[in-house]
Amino acid sequence: MYTNHFGLTRLPFENVPDPAFFFDQGDHARIRTRITDSLKAGRGLIVVTGPIGSGKTTISQKIISDFSSTIKLIWMAEPPANSLDLFLFIAQGLGLKPQVSERVFILRDIKEALLKINSEGSKCLLIIDESHLMGDDTLNGLRLLNNLEEGAIKLIQMLLLGQEELMKTVNKPEMEPFKQRIAALEIMGKMGPDRIREYILHRIRTAGGQPSIFSDTGLEALVVAFGPGNTPRVINLLCNKSLNLTFEKGKPAVDLDDIYEAAGEMGMQKEVFHYKMTLRRNEIKKQAIPPIEKAPIREAEAMQTSSGKEPAAAGIGHMDIQPETFQPVQTKPAISSPVSGAIEKGL
Repeated sequence: MYTNHFGLTRLPFENVPDPAFFFDQGDHARIRTRITDSLKAGRGLIVVTGPIGSGKTTISQKIISDFSSTIKLIWMAEPPANSLDLFLFIAQGLGLKPQVSERVFILRDIKEALLKINSEGSKCLLIIDESHLMGDDTLNGLRLLNNLEEGAIKLIQMLLLGQEELMKTVNKPEMEPFKQRIAALEIMGKMGPDRIREYILHRIRTAGGQPSIFSDTGLEALVVAFGPGNTPRVINLLCNKSLNLTFEKGKPAVDLDDIYEAAGEMGMQKEVFHYKMTLRRNEIKKQAIPPIEKAPIREAEAMQTSSGKEPAAAGIGHMDIQPETFQPVQTKPAISSPVSGAIEKGL
């Protein structure tokens, strides 16, 4: 495994609902808070829907961890086929051994057991995963359970987790009585780019690692690979595959090429390819632009810079003339001669 290679204490991107890796931001944080408030307030029926792999089960495990000392938990990994199976399963979870198979009598025994739990200051929480697979009869059974009350207190609280198809069933006209009993409905979406980056770093730190196991371009390529967003399950798969590839190559950190290769194996290479080409084009542009050189300083300008004086006109040397040393040129008078006198007289 790659844990020792990257200095990790555990695998960071396993697709198991481990509360230790719960990402307490975005939709996950919001829904956890609202479920917690609903449970504390004693609201009966809570529904959470979202795409496959969005983290619904992980949220439920975090809720169980939060309330482990104050609730009696009944967990169903998948829904029962009908309301009778539902009641029998709950009865067994409460330690009952029903002697009859009539729903009305089983429901009576369930209520007595719930009253005992409530009198002891505890609560009962029923969690059903994959709730989108439930039929109308099972949903009507949940409606009957929701009617079990002691004054204003719900004797059993129910958390249903399912894909978006669950709401198609709930919205049918004949399911209106059930729909009206939903105390809280939460819808999970996909993680956006900013959350994806934070999510990846969160899981690395939780596993005892450093963010540097992904290079800057490697981390950015991971985010780019998911386009406008994706689910934690798919994010975990790509991260895990990238780390494995890098480990097999003996490299110290996951880079862009590793992400590109891993994304290709998952059929997600398109966005990473565009990102890779963009980086390449930018690099080519940088190499094509020559460095800006300063124009050579003219000799005259250099002279001015060094002496602080104005340069001479082009082609003329500079003369430093001092007024006090300047002497006018003395000229001798013209010499008189006969010839010159004759010329003056016009001869």
